[in-house]
Amino acid sequence: MDSASISAFAALGGALIGGLTSFATSWLTQQTQARAQQLTHKLTRQEDLYKEFIEEASRLYADSLVHDTPDVSQLIRLYVMISRMRVLASTRIVENADKVARMIVNNYLAPNKTFPELRDMVNSGALDPLRDFSEASREEFQRFGFV
Repeated sequence: MDSASISAFAALGGALIGGLTSFATSWLTQQTQARAQQLTHKLTRQEDLYKEFIEEASRLYADSLVHDTPDVSQLIRLYVMISRMRVLASTRIVENADKVARMIVNNYLAPNKTFPELRDMVNSGALDPLRDFSEASREEFQRFGFV
């Protein structure tokens, strides 16, 4: 084999290796970006759902402290959110959400609170039924580096 052929094969081999390396790098970069976008989308959906749940649960909890009759359609809406969480969230998040919903239902069955009782609940820290849910949510987002 003459030196011209060897040089040509070396050039072709180098071009082939360079092309494959460039293709592999581009493909890996696109795959990584796609996974990052999917994770961001999933976390954004979870964040929106948790926010919606916190707002609705807070409203219903306040209502349950001073009223005897619940708005059943609003309670159902709360359980719809919990069911959506079963699809998107960890077991710990769902358990804490269930705990909040049970507390709300039980409060409707309890006697209404007077303003002095509400003040005592605020001072004792008992007026924060969403603390465990919020902390579990924050930990989940921190685990993914979203917070």
